[in-house]
Amino acid sequence: MTRFLAITKAELRILRRNRWLFMATLIMVLFALALTFAGSAPTGSVGVDMLTITVTSMTTLSVYLAPLLALMISFDAIAGEAERGSLGLLLTYPTGRAEILLGKFVAHLCALIIAMTIGFGSAGAVAVFSGGAGPESLVALARLIVTSVVLGAVFVLLGYMVSALTRSATAAAGMGAGLWLVFVVLYDLGLLGAVVLDGGGWFTQTLFPWIMVANPADAFRLVNIASSEGMALSSGMVGAVSVLPSWAAPVSLVLWLLLGFGFARTAFGRVEP
Repeated sequence: MTRFLAITKAELRILRRNRWLFMATLIMVLFALALTFAGSAPTGSVGVDMLTITVTSMTTLSVYLAPLLALMISFDAIAGEAERGSLGLLLTYPTGRAEILLGKFVAHLCALIIAMTIGFGSAGAVAVFSGGAGPESLVALARLIVTSVVLGAVFVLLGYMVSALTRSATAAAGMGAGLWLVFVVLYDLGLLGAVVLDGGGWFTQTLFPWIMVANPADAFRLVNIASSEGMALSSGMVGAVSVLPSWAAPVSLVLWLLLGFGFARTAFGRVEP
């Protein structure tokens, strides 16, 4: 436990020194506040409160931003240490590789929790003081914060994987960018093309929802949209969220957490000092 906490504290000091924590929090605050003020306009036309519209917009934002921030934090966790020559020294300590990964993960998870809570929480505070937040929308905001942290945690672990597969921080950054592009952009584009070609057939009605929820980014979106009728109405995804069982998206996120740690541990186990 002492070794694990020592690694966590060291990683937190690195994040603070490199200003990653400050920048991630600032980015989340700026985008959340911008979406809050921009989302106040259509509330009367759709019949939902200000925070519901804001949470719907921030859900779409978080699908793109949470994985990106997570990969930016984690891509050099192993490759960067290898380039600086500190990885060999770290591996000589009486600490298991799983402990090293876990220590880094907890530190990066704390950074995500701080950034997401302050960023999205600022939007909730503005909506509450503006009189545009109901109990359901506040629950939706809390759910958004938690699931955004979980989504970010998945990509932190995937960032460790690509970092362990390369010995250069530059190569790890490139692989991380490619990973983000595949999961967040190209995956949905490929599914959209398949749906268009299928023309409403068996693939669209039966297989498509399960392939979609297999992607952690889409599972995150479905968790937040399916849990709130107001968000489903304002996002136009009423039909999509009614196909899958309620447990499918949360289970997908949990499985990706376990798989992500397994992938990262396996890749790190092959790294030579």
